Amino acid sequence: MTGAMGDKYMRLLMPLRHCAMLVGVLACAGVPAQTPPPSGIYTCVDAGGRKLTSDRPIAECLDREQKVLNPSGTVRARVGPTLTAQERAQGEAKQKQETDARALVLEERRRERALLLRYPSRLTHDKERTAALAQVTAVVQVANKRADELLLERRSLDQEMEFYKKDPGKAPPALRRQIDDIVQSIAVQKRFTSEQDIETRRITARFDDELALLTVLWQAQASAKPALANVRKAP
Repeated sequence: MTGAMGDKYMRLLMPLRHCAMLVGVLACAGVPAQTPPPSGIYTCVDAGGRKLTSDRPIAECLDREQKVLNPSGTVRARVGPTLTAQERAQGEAKQKQETDARALVLEERRRERALLLRYPSRLTHDKERTAALAQVTAVVQVANKRADELLLERRSLDQEMEFYKKDPGKAPPALRRQIDDIVQSIAVQKRFTSEQDIETRRITARFDDELALLTVLWQAQASAKPALANVRKAP
């Protein structure tokens, strides 16, 4: 096509090309295209009970379903209610809650598998419990021995203080400092021993909880083995 007619055709075509290029750029950039509402006759019943009709989505019925009719009156499509910001937030919160719940289940399954790998039998679990408690017991024994030594030192110092029973203020400063140091050391040993008692209860509770779960897992594992064997034997 040449001449003035061709120029006119190209002028008409250029905006269309520009539009096509723009759509392509937006698509490549990841900009979602807005889906136009279906064409037809929109009808709904609003909150006040009025039946409304329009050639476009009806603003009064954004909170409810709208029917899109063909010219013949048959239903072409149904348009769901438009969610409010609060409804969208509630939906997102519910979705997050469901996602977190699924993640928690997966984490529980992972922990169960790890427990079975670490403790394939009751014997292995009991053995590790005994070893863990033995470590605490050994530490407590050392602490108790040190506490006995401190008490002996305290008795020896108390005997020296007998010379100053009538007037303790006359006792040598070095002797009083020794007694203060011994008193503080004995208090430290008592606190340490109490902490080890708490640690013993913590270890016991941990192994008790694990054993309760492992007992169920071992039973399930034992029940699954015959079923798996039967499946393998099947022709």
